[in-house]
Amino acid sequence: MTVPARADIVGNVWKIVAREGDPVGIGDTVAILETMKMEIPVVAPAAGHVSRILVAEGQIVQEGDPVAEIDATLSA
Repeated sequence: MTVPARADIVGNVWKIVAREGDPVGIGDTVAILETMKMEIPVVAPAAGHVSRILVAEGQIVQEGDPVAEIDATLSA
């Protein structure tokens, strides 16, 4: 089962923290958005492995946009 890690706010993808294949736990930071000079983490909604990164650093994302996919069938 693949679960998307979604942006909680409109912002610029400042930094991608996780890479494809990295293990993550619930709440681990996958990427960091920058908006109004604040850094907002995008966190993994489930434990597993990052199967795909869907954005690039510098890209603008909207609230609810998927930033990465987490394969929750594999344990972290």
